[in-house]
Amino acid sequence: MVCGEADSARRNANGRRVTIAAAVMIPVSDVHRDLAPAALVRDIENNGADLLMEMGRAGGGEQREESGLRWTIGGSPIDYHNCVVEAVLAPTDVDEVIAASIQRMRERGVPGTWHVGPSMRPTDLAERLLRAGLTLGGSEPGMAADLHALNDDLPVPGGLRIERVRDEAGLAAWAQTLAQGFGEGEREATWVAATYRVLGYHADDGPWWHYLARLNGEPVGTSTVFLGAGVAGVYFVSTAPHMRGRGIGAATTLAGLVDARQAGYRIGILTSSTMGHAGYARLGFRDYCTIDLYEPALSGGVLRQADPGGTVGR
Repeated sequence: MVCGEADSARRNANGRRVTIAAAVMIPVSDVHRDLAPAALVRDIENNGADLLMEMGRAGGGEQREESGLRWTIGGSPIDYHNCVVEAVLAPTDVDEVIAASIQRMRERGVPGTWHVGPSMRPTDLAERLLRAGLTLGGSEPGMAADLHALNDDLPVPGGLRIERVRDEAGLAAWAQTLAQGFGEGEREATWVAATYRVLGYHADDGPWWHYLARLNGEPVGTSTVFLGAGVAGVYFVSTAPHMRGRGIGAATTLAGLVDARQAGYRIGILTSSTMGHAGYARLGFRDYCTIDLYEPALSGGVLRQADPGGTVGR
């Protein structure tokens, strides 16, 4: 469902009330329904790649899109978002492409990342990236769930309301909340909000849905649903540090997935941090692959910083 003007409140099995805005139905085409593991791996990779390319484009990045290769470089101050997201290359070509990507990052003066999923080729791509001077900066479990089998009876605090971002005030509150404990903090949150202004954030029939959780009126959590590659991807899940451990992140994630299910989607996907993994598993998500993040150390560039909040469903 997509938030409308009216509200609805429901009780879960623990008697807690969580208020979620009412639904507006959206026609859906080309929805993926194949729950086979191999199909879900493709969905995880493709939805994530599409999101990164769209955000990079909105940020003004250089887009390279051709058969077997996609990257967006220069549109973000955040390494995660200057990235190679697809590479299915011949062994004779891959070293040249790696060098070209590093050169473009250097010329644009930005840090960057190769997001290496199971489909990338050649099979020794990881070894070639390491030989080229990149380092393995981290790994994200790729998870998927059948939206018809979600566990929606998780405990939530009383007074929790989850709303769609509809206007500039809502987006500002969303960004301020994200900045409290996600990724690179305020710098990342400011950039993400700027891309959402370009991409659009309030259309019921658009692919971008953003959610803000309030506890007794206080903004305490965020999430984004991106509808792409036939599935619903969940990103930018965060909870204010002083509110963690109360089920707010799971509830904010669930709100967008329920909306997607009611709009006709069957599959939800995300990539998780260690912090968020158990909560996603309780919702019904399972691991299907790993996305490895390889980072070049750029001379004169900015090295990747420690992630203070965890990559919670980026």
